[in-house]
Amino acid sequence: MTRAETRRYALVLSVLAFLFLVRVLGQALVAFFGVRWLPAMPEWYSGLLPYRLLLPTQLAILLIQAKVSTDLFRGHGPMTVQRPRVGRALRWFSVVYFAAMVLRYVLTMAWYPERRWLGMGTIPIVFHWVLAVYLYALGRYTGRADAPPRR
Repeated sequence: MTRAETRRYALVLSVLAFLFLVRVLGQALVAFFGVRWLPAMPEWYSGLLPYRLLLPTQLAILLIQAKVSTDLFRGHGPMTVQRPRVGRALRWFSVVYFAAMVLRYVLTMAWYPERRWLGMGTIPIVFHWVLAVYLYALGRYTGRADAPPRR
């Protein structure tokens, strides 16, 4: 893979990470500062994890995404190494993850028609799609055949 191709992956992954960062910041602004021009807190998350656990998890994801982007932009580091099995696993997981969120969206819209199309509860679903696409792109990069061999 050429340096230009690696940088394209870095750019795509960085844009997806930035979208996720915007979501995390938006939710934090509502949670901690009561910002009223953004959707209310119940619209930001499903409540599966209490926010006191969700926020650190989101920050950890963002740190990992920053490391991936940094390594790819520099062209070296642990995230630039070929790992075909990891790449395949990431792609498969991302497809299942994305499909599960499509199913979640369809069921939410069927059970709660008042939420159609971008009503309450859709923000987390949309950003799960962003994370699934991120994982797919990372899997494509990681699983490429012409990467430097793993050391």
